[in-house]
Amino acid sequence: MNQTLTRVVLADDDVLLREGLASLLERSGFEVAGQAGDAPELLSLVRERRPNLAIVDIRMPPRHTTEGVEAARIIRAELPEVGILLLSAHVEVEQAMELLAAGHRVGYLLKSRVTAVSDFVETLKRIVQGGSVVDPSLVAELINARRRHDPLEQLTQREREVLALMAEGRSNAGIAHKLWITEGTVEKHVRSIMSRMRLPETEDDHRRVLAVLTFLDAR
Repeated sequence: MNQTLTRVVLADDDVLLREGLASLLERSGFEVAGQAGDAPELLSLVRERRPNLAIVDIRMPPRHTTEGVEAARIIRAELPEVGILLLSAHVEVEQAMELLAAGHRVGYLLKSRVTAVSDFVETLKRIVQGGSVVDPSLVAELINARRRHDPLEQLTQREREVLALMAEGRSNAGIAHKLWITEGTVEKHVRSIMSRMRLPETEDDHRRVLAVLTFLDAR
């Protein structure tokens, strides 16, 4: 993708940080399509200017809690082609799980860990091109919050094989083909994995993501 065609919208109530980031992006070949100081202004800009990427601070006025994440969810629902990078001064990955579980065009970085312009620019490009980027410290926090012991100890050999194939990004059908078992059997193994790893029942894909992250961390 030609960087000069990459349109970015910035949302952060810290004016100095926002202006500095805008200047950095413009020097790196991006087009800053707009800046916002709160969530409503961000949504308005994204809907009007249809950027390739929205860089969003998690905490914004008026409550300074999760306004940025809530706006990002709306953007993802209305305009799924828009990449989203969440920036935060705090480790609060729980609030972003719904977005991270999608696994594409999404990133989450701690502001304090952005230390190299070239790496930051590369992160933006990866997100715009369909990838996902999550700060390693956030992954560690997520995993540690979910376990008090090694959950993999509870898995059978076959369940470990299924989880390993899940980590490769295979669907249940793909796992069934690889292991020469039925898709129904794979579904039973997946349910057992979730139960043994004590991942709560939800109506989304968070548990599958958490299971894979835990497996990768334990390898």
